[in-house]
Amino acid sequence: MTKSLKKVVIIIGPTAAGKTAAAMGAQDLLGGQSKAQLISADSAMIYKGMDIGTAKPTNDELAAYPHELVSILDPKEIYSAADFVRDADIQIADALAKGKTPIIVGGTMLYVKCFLDGIAKLPDADDAIRQTLVDELHSRGGQALHDELARIDPAAAANIHPNNHQRLLRGLEVVRLTGRSMSEQWADQAGSSAKERLNIETVLLGILPTQRALLHERIEYRFDQMLGAGFLDEVRTLHSRSDLHEDLPSIRAVGYRQGWQFLAGEIDAQAMRDKAIVATRQLAKRQMTWMRQWPGLESCVTDQPEEVAKRAVEHLAFSN
Repeated sequence: MTKSLKKVVIIIGPTAAGKTAAAMGAQDLLGGQSKAQLISADSAMIYKGMDIGTAKPTNDELAAYPHELVSILDPKEIYSAADFVRDADIQIADALAKGKTPIIVGGTMLYVKCFLDGIAKLPDADDAIRQTLVDELHSRGGQALHDELARIDPAAAANIHPNNHQRLLRGLEVVRLTGRSMSEQWADQAGSSAKERLNIETVLLGILPTQRALLHERIEYRFDQMLGAGFLDEVRTLHSRSDLHEDLPSIRAVGYRQGWQFLAGEIDAQAMRDKAIVATRQLAKRQMTWMRQWPGLESCVTDQPEEVAKRAVEHLAFSN
């Protein structure tokens, strides 16, 4: 009889849907932190000093439910999907060697997709081309560059927001370096899948709220809670650093961008709150769009994280 492959649980969903609570619940059902290892797939939680605005688990929660890939970088550093795949592979192999079930949890859909499907080897950055693109960004604006990318590589542009300058410039850089779109190169040389790299099977679950209006209320309530917990003081500490600026991926994170604009005197407190809530709702919409287009994703339409935790563990028991 062929030995069954080891399993990795992946829990994704829009912001404020209860992903972290579901992952913690799954750890409990599996027997605690000696039996499960949580691995964050969140492009903002990787940064140190960005705790309140990212809804990072508290210190007490992290002690009881340790998360790998949380608070691993300074906000001035840049972290790519390829970096995530590399680090997640390392953490999963380590967890499996210790007899633990890895649980990936997060809302950065690109990270999870690249982990599952593999990532192509694209050309290294070219300093001269990148500087030219940065100059064009300042002179023409992000929307003009996004329109250019959409004409050349509509598939890539569809998944890049005009304000995500890091990914936007990279998409155009690849075209100018190679004469071919990023999407073409991904299709031609996609890397090996998670199953092939790690000899595993995955249990992929997505949390979807029962009502979008309820999620919107939850987003608004959570941001007000963040403000009350000292979110602006957190942003103020970042804003006071001379090595940080608003074009960095860390500062572009929802909430932080608006807080930065407020501290710079560009908007008032009410506009900062309103813009942050709208941006968070837009993020949730993009995350749910990813999920609806995701082949093989089992969606759990629920507002109860414990139901997702229970279903994840049932999948593990059924498949073993």
